[in-house]
Amino acid sequence: MTELKPELLLQAYAIGVFPMAESRDDPRLFFVDPDKRGVLPLNEFHISRSLRKTVRKRHFEVRYDTAFAGVIQACAEKTGDRPDTWINPEIEALYMALYERGHCHSVECWRDGRLVGGLYGVVLGGAFFGESMFSRETDASKVALVHLVARMRAGGFTLLDTQFITDHLVQFGAQEIPRDDYRALLSQAISTPARFDCEGDDWGFVEALLAR
Repeated sequence: MTELKPELLLQAYAIGVFPMAESRDDPRLFFVDPDKRGVLPLNEFHISRSLRKTVRKRHFEVRYDTAFAGVIQACAEKTGDRPDTWINPEIEALYMALYERGHCHSVECWRDGRLVGGLYGVVLGGAFFGESMFSRETDASKVALVHLVARMRAGGFTLLDTQFITDHLVQFGAQEIPRDDYRALLSQAISTPARFDCEGDDWGFVEALLAR
């Protein structure tokens, strides 16, 4: 186990680095500072026609911060498509501590009382650092992402950091940018006042995003 504390973890995010483990069963952590960073520009967020239809049907009940531990545990689970993960027990404990301090949030998709998809991430100023997402039903994580972006736009956020680029994220408009460009965006974002409001119905924000 490392001696990494939640306060040090926030300082790491503020300078553009984040922790990972080699595997679920490896207790060691290391910091990552990629040459190129994944970001999802909020003003260029792309929603496919089929996903717009899915979101408008409101198949899922979307909640915030009602099952943070369940979300991170689901993200850490091994699946057929993902035989191992980088989320070890220490990472779970660290992000639970950040959640308790108000610096971590979860976006959750529920159906019939079951948690079927979602994501979680870290908040500093006007930056949201997306950590991981999961789906137990088709499109659940995608719907969670749409709600996240709508909430971020409404709350005055300027940076959605995806850390790395995946095919899943590219379809939404995610881009890779050089480290120096990322750090400039990060510096501006963490000094920007923003509010991640977990209360109330966010459907009006989502409708505004879908109508763009």
